[in-house]
Amino acid sequence: MSVNNPFARLPEVAAFTVTSTTVADGAALPAAQYSGMFGVPEGKDVSPQLSWHGAPEGTRSYAVTVYDPDAPTGSGFWHWAVADIPAGVTALSEGAGDDTGSGLPAGAFQLRNDAGAARFVGAAPPAGHGPHRYFVVVHALDVANIGVAADATPAVLGFTMFGHTLGRAVLVATGETPA
Repeated sequence: MSVNNPFARLPEVAAFTVTSTTVADGAALPAAQYSGMFGVPEGKDVSPQLSWHGAPEGTRSYAVTVYDPDAPTGSGFWHWAVADIPAGVTALSEGAGDDTGSGLPAGAFQLRNDAGAARFVGAAPPAGHGPHRYFVVVHALDVANIGVAADATPAVLGFTMFGHTLGRAVLVATGETPA
């Protein structure tokens, strides 16, 4: 398992707060946030409920990402990326990241995750690989529209956000599939 914070190499920005009624910071992911798509029996691929507050002055939109830096890929695994969440929105309901993005606010859109689907895909660490960390991050941005195409990757979103991020709210959950 990597010991590094994947955001440590980015410029320091203001911190604000993200909470969830379904995922607790530092705790194991609930079964619903595991992946049925990748064969986890209890997995439902349900995006977590998120609420945030305290974003920096000048925030014009948000992006949400869920990333596993411990995936055995050499590049981690992006589970979810949502862009162009309006600045007036400070919560997403559980399940907002379904196939249609039915719980997302007008104007927001999901990018393809590393499974190739524009939706939330749950955790599926390889059996016996040990614990993985899932960084659930709300990014406060200084632009209303980040300017990435809907078919872009989360890595392109991250690269594009580089110069536009005013603040970051981070919740880290864990997941593990026993051998």
